[in-house]
Amino acid sequence: MPRVNPIDTDYFKDERKSADFTVIGKTVQRSDALGHVTGRTEFFEDRSFPDLAHVKIHRSAHHHARIDSVDCSEALRVPGVLRVITHADVPSNWYVVLRLIGIEPNDEPVLAEDRVLYKGEPIVAVVADSEAAALEGARRVKVTYTELPAVLDVEEALAEGAPVIKQAGTNYFVYEGHHARRLRFGDVEQGFAQADHVFEWRYSSAPIEHAPTETTGCIVVPQSSGRLLIHSNTQAAFFTLDNTALILDRPFTDLQVKGGTVGGGFGGKVDVMVEPLACIAAMLTNRPVKFVYTREEEMQVSSPRAAERIYIKDGVMNDGRIVARKVMLYVDAGAYSRHSPYGTTKACAHLPGPYTIPNVYADCHCVYTNRTPSSAMRGFGVTIADFALESQMDRLARALDIDPLQFRLINAYRDGDMKAHRKVAEGTALIEVIQRAAALVGHELPDEFRVLSSSTPREA
Repeated sequence: MPRVNPIDTDYFKDERKSADFTVIGKTVQRSDALGHVTGRTEFFEDRSFPDLAHVKIHRSAHHHARIDSVDCSEALRVPGVLRVITHADVPSNWYVVLRLIGIEPNDEPVLAEDRVLYKGEPIVAVVADSEAAALEGARRVKVTYTELPAVLDVEEALAEGAPVIKQAGTNYFVYEGHHARRLRFGDVEQGFAQADHVFEWRYSSAPIEHAPTETTGCIVVPQSSGRLLIHSNTQAAFFTLDNTALILDRPFTDLQVKGGTVGGGFGGKVDVMVEPLACIAAMLTNRPVKFVYTREEEMQVSSPRAAERIYIKDGVMNDGRIVARKVMLYVDAGAYSRHSPYGTTKACAHLPGPYTIPNVYADCHCVYTNRTPSSAMRGFGVTIADFALESQMDRLARALDIDPLQFRLINAYRDGDMKAHRKVAEGTALIEVIQRAAALVGHELPDEFRVLSSSTPREA
C-alpha cells in the first residue's frame, strides 16, 4: 500500500484504492453480536451438571503474617461439606504464571503454607454439595497467626532496613542480576549539564480493578477417560491449561480447556486462579466442581492494574529539544509476580516515549509489597507510563511557553532515528498523526511544522 499523508482526506474517499480489501474501510458485524443481543450466548455458568459441587476459600485476615495453625475440624462438621483442601493436597504448590515464557522463580503458592503475604490470600479450599455449605465451611475454618510487619509502599519496600517479605530474599524482581530493568543510552548527566533548563516531576497511580460483569470462575467435569474438562472464562486458554497441568503434575493432554465468551476481562482473566483448585476438588470427589468468585472476592483479590510511581527528569533546550531524560519507575507488583515482571519490561521498552532523545537513563523496578498481586490490564506497562510521559510533555511545553503540539513535533521520532533501546525507528507516522489531529480540531500549525514528515531528515 502506498505511503499516505493523513491530511490527504481525498485518498480515503477514493473507493477504488481500497477495492481489494474486504474489511478495511467497511462496517463488519462482530461474530458474537447476534448471540449477545438475543441472550443466546453461552457463558460457563450457563452449563449445569448433576451432582455439582462447589469450592469456596478461607482467606487471610492479615496483610503479612506467619500461619501458626489451621483447624478445619469445625468446617468438616458442616452438613454438605465433602473435603477441605490444604497446600498438602496440591501436587506442585508453587508456581508463577509466566514460567511458560521463562520467567523465574516460582514465587506464589496455590494455597498458603507457612505464611501469608496479602490480605485475602487463599489458605484452604472447602468443597461442598452446595454453595451455602461451602461458604459456611470456609467461615468455620480457624487460623491462628503471628502478625508480621507489612510493607505497603514501593519506595519503603526498597529502603534499607525494610522487612524482606519474599522467600527469594529481595523485595524486587531481579533482572539478569540487576535490581531493576535498566535502560542506558548516551550520557544523561552530560545531557543535563548542557541543557538550558532541567525539570523534574512525579506521577503516580492507584491500583485499578477491572470490575468485569462476569466474575472469575470455572466448572471442572471429570471425564470417563480420566481427563478433566475445564469450562472456564479465562482469557488465556493455553496459559490456563499448561499452568494447571504443571500444578497438578499431570500431562497436558489430561486436560481440556473449553473457553467461550468472556463476560468482561480486560486482562484480569489471564492469571490462573480458579482452575487448579477446581481440578483438585473434582479429582478428590470425582464430581463436577464449580469455583467462581463472589463480587467481593473479585474486588478484593483478583489482580488489579498495578499502582505505579514515576519520576521523570528532563533536560531541555530553549528551542524545545529534549536532550536528556531520566526516569525512575516503581511498579507495585503486590505480593507475587504474576505478570508484573513482564509489564515492567514493557514499560522500560516504551521509554522515553515516541520521542528522539539523545541521552536516556531509566531504572524500572518491579517491587513486591504486601498488597493484592497486580497483573495485566489493557496495555499494562505502557498505559500509566504514557499518562506520565504525555503529562510531562504538556508541563514542559507550558514551562517553555511552546505550543504543546509543536513541542511534540520538535521531538517526535522519525524513520531512521535510533531509539533508546537501540532499535531503529521504522514506519513511525507520529508527525503525520499530530498534523492530522491538529487539522481535525482547527489547531493551526506554522508552515515549518506542516511540511514535516516522518521521512524528513533530522538536522545534525
